[in-house]
Amino acid sequence: MPVDVDPGCELCAAELPGGWALAYSDGDPAGEATRETLLTLGNGYLATRGAPPEAWSDGVHYPGTYLAGFHNRLADPHRPDGEDSIVNLPNWLPLTFRPAGGDWLAPDRARREHEHRVLDLRHGVYLRELLVVDRQQRRTRIRQRRLVSMANPHLAAVETIIVPENWSGRLEVRSAIDGGVANANAPPEAGTCGRHLTDVASGADGPHTVWLTAATTGSRQRVALVARTTVGLADGPRPPAAPAVATGPDEVAQVFGVDVVPGDRVSAEKTVAVFADRDRAEYEPLAAAREEIRHAPAFEALLAEHTAAWARLWERFRLDIGEEHPWQLPVRVQTFHLLQTLSPHTTDLDAGVPARGLHGEGYHGHIFWDELFVYPYLNLRLPELTRALLEYRHRRLTAARRQASAAGMAGALFPWQSGSSGRDESPSRSRSPVTGEWVDDRTGRQQHVSLAVAYCVWRYWETTADLAFLAATGVELLIETARFWAGLATYDPAHDRYDIRGVLGPDEYHDGYPGRPGQGLDNCAYVNVMVSWVLARAEEAYAIQRRHLGAAPWREVAVSDDERGRWAHISRRLRLAFLDGGILAQFERYGDLAELDWQRYRRRYGDLRLLGSLLQAEGDDPNRYKISKQADVLMLLYLFSADELTGLVRRLGYDFDPARIPATVDHYLSRTTHGSTLSRIAHAWVLARTDRRRSLEMLQAALGTDLTRPEHSSTREGIHLGATAGTLDILQRCYTGLEVRDNVLRLCPLLPEALDHLCCVLRYRNLLITLDVDRERVRLSAAPGADQPVPVAVWDRSLLLSPGDTVTVTLNHPSSRTAQP
Repeated sequence: MPVDVDPGCELCAAELPGGWALAYSDGDPAGEATRETLLTLGNGYLATRGAPPEAWSDGVHYPGTYLAGFHNRLADPHRPDGEDSIVNLPNWLPLTFRPAGGDWLAPDRARREHEHRVLDLRHGVYLRELLVVDRQQRRTRIRQRRLVSMANPHLAAVETIIVPENWSGRLEVRSAIDGGVANANAPPEAGTCGRHLTDVASGADGPHTVWLTAATTGSRQRVALVARTTVGLADGPRPPAAPAVATGPDEVAQVFGVDVVPGDRVSAEKTVAVFADRDRAEYEPLAAAREEIRHAPAFEALLAEHTAAWARLWERFRLDIGEEHPWQLPVRVQTFHLLQTLSPHTTDLDAGVPARGLHGEGYHGHIFWDELFVYPYLNLRLPELTRALLEYRHRRLTAARRQASAAGMAGALFPWQSGSSGRDESPSRSRSPVTGEWVDDRTGRQQHVSLAVAYCVWRYWETTADLAFLAATGVELLIETARFWAGLATYDPAHDRYDIRGVLGPDEYHDGYPGRPGQGLDNCAYVNVMVSWVLARAEEAYAIQRRHLGAAPWREVAVSDDERGRWAHISRRLRLAFLDGGILAQFERYGDLAELDWQRYRRRYGDLRLLGSLLQAEGDDPNRYKISKQADVLMLLYLFSADELTGLVRRLGYDFDPARIPATVDHYLSRTTHGSTLSRIAHAWVLARTDRRRSLEMLQAALGTDLTRPEHSSTREGIHLGATAGTLDILQRCYTGLEVRDNVLRLCPLLPEALDHLCCVLRYRNLLITLDVDRERVRLSAAPGADQPVPVAVWDRSLLLSPGDTVTVTLNHPSSRTAQP
C-alpha cells in the first residue's frame, strides 16, 4: 500500500519485504477502525486491537482487548434473559507524553505531521512512527514497537522511543491501565453494548508496577492486569525521577519525568501480564499476573522469544506462491490473523471459532458455522487444534440436546449462534442494514450447524485416523446429530420417500415460501443430501467403535439395530427436487418462484449484496424470487467432489448426470449476490472445476475481504475468520486437487493461469510433507523420522512416501493437463 515518505522516518527508510509488511500512512478517519482491526496483535489466548496507545474510544479509534472464550451477559430489551457477548477487557495500552505543562498527546491534540504504521507479519510486531507538533511548535518524534507474545500467551508489551527534535525541558510520560471501558465496537448490536465490567480495584507494587482487577457483571469472571513500565534515557545516564502514582475509580496510572535536550531518546517500555480466573494451573488471577510480570524479561528478550515462536509457526503454516506475486501479501495477512485467533495456545482453552476472530465485537463474539471453512486448513497443519475445537463443541452437547428437546426432538441440535454455554444466542430481532429499523430475524432457524459439526468430525477423522478422538468424542457427536435429523424426517409410504420440512439452508434469503415467511422450506437439497451423508457416517463411525472396544468411552452411546436400520433407510430415500434439465432444485417448489429483474435492481442500487434487505425495505419479500445470498446447492459442491455428490444423489435413488453440474453452477451463480463473505469461498472452489477464470476472480475478491474499501467495511468489527481460512484452503487443497480418500493422500494439481508455483507444508498422519507444485511437476519431500510411510496418489500414479523421501512426479501425461481437480 502506498506510503507518504518522511525523510526522518525510520520505517520509510527501512527496506521491509513487501510480502511480509502491511503498511499504512496518514490514513483517513473513516477507515481507521478497519485499520485498527487489521493491525490487531494476538496469540490465540489474548488479542489487542491496533489502536494508538494515546487513544481512547472516540468514534474513530477503538482500543479493544479480548480473551478467547471470555464472555458475559448483559440485559437486552429483545431478550429478557440478556445477551451473551465477548467482553472488552481493561485497556492496557495507555501510554502518552507531554512537555511539562503542555497537553498530553491525544488524537485531538497536536498536529500530526507524519504517521507510518507497519504490521511486520514475519515477526508478529506492530511498528509505528509518528511526528507531532504541539501548539508551541515543539516537534517530537515517536517510534513504537508492540507485540502480544506468541511465546507466552499471558504477556504483551509496547516499547516507545520519544525524541524531542527542537525543544528542551522536562518530558513527562504517563502509563496507565484503564478499567472504565465498555463494549461499543459494534453499534448495530445494541444488546451487547455497554459496560461488562464491575468491581474495579487497582494499586501499585513498587515504583514501576501497577495492577488492576475487575469482574464481569453477570458471569462474575475475574480478570487481572499487572503492568510494568520503565522510563529513562536510552543513551544517557540521567535517570528519571520516581514516578507519581494516581488511582481513580476505574484507572491506575504512573507519571514519569525526564529532563531532555534536542535529540535525546527517551525509552518507555511497558509490559503487561493478563490472567483470568478460568486459566489453568493458577490459584488466583492477580497473584498469577504479579508472578508472571516479576519474571518477564525486558522488551528485547521478550521480542526474541516471540519472534522465535512465530518463526516456528510460519514454518508449519507456510504457503508460498512467490514473493513478487500480488497475492503473497494477502495470503500472509490471512494466515497471520487466523493464527492470532486460533493458535497452539488455543488448544488449552475452552474456546470455539468466533466468526470475527478476536479482533472486535462483531456478532457478539458468537460461534456460528465458520469452523466448516476453518478446519480443513487446520487439519493438515495443526490437527490437535481442530481436535480441541471439536471437543469445545462436545462439551456443549448437553446444551445441544436440550435445544433439540425443546423442539420436541431426540438427539442434539447446535444453535445457529452460541456463546459461552452453548445455548441458543440467535436473535429474534435485528436492525436492517438498509433502513436501520428493527425487523424479524429468522436466521436462528438454520439448524444445519449440527450438520456442519458432524461433517467436520468425519473429515478430521479421515485426515488424522485419530481413533481415540473418534471413539471418545466423534461418535457421540455423529450419533446425536443423526438422531435429531432422523427424527425430523417424515415418511411418505406412497412414494417410499422421507421429507424434511420447515428448515432453512445456508441461503438466508429464503426462510419460507411466498406468503409464509419464517415457516421454513421443504426438502432443502443442501439439508437432505447432508443428512443422508451424516446418517451413513454415523453408522460407519459406530461400526468402527464396535471393532475397537478398548477405545470406547466408559459411558458408551448405545444404538439399537432398529435405529441403525431406520438411519440406513432414511439415508437412501430422502426426497430431492429437480428443475428442468436435471438441475438439482434448491428446495421443493423452488422452480415456482419468480425471476428477479436483475438489470433493474443493478441500475437502482449498483451493489446488490444487501438485496434481501433492499427488497424488504421496498415492502417486497425475498421469498418470492429465485435469488440467493449464497447458493445452498453449490455449497454441496464445495463440501463434496463432483464424484462424491454424484454418488450421494444416486444413492438416494435418482438418476443424476454429473454432466449437468456446469449448468447447475451457472444457474445458481447467475442468481447469487454473495451477500455473505463465505459465498465467494464456496463459489471460487466450485468454479475451479468449470470456469477457472471466474474462480480466480472469486478468490481474489475473497482475499480482499478485509483489505479493501476500509471506509465501508464491516471489518471494523473484526476479521471474517471463515473467509480468511477458506481462501487459504482453496490454495492448499482446491488448486492442488488435494483430498484424503480411502486412507490415501490424493493430489490432482491443476494450477490456474495466475499461479505458476505453490509450496506449502502439510502434516498428514504425523508425517511432515513439503508439497511443491508447478506446471511441470509435483515434488513431495517428507521430513526424516520414525513415522510410518503413507500412501500417496498423484493423478494416476500411486506411491508410498516414507520419512526422508523426496519424490518428483512429472506432469506430462494428458490427464494431468486436462482433467479437473
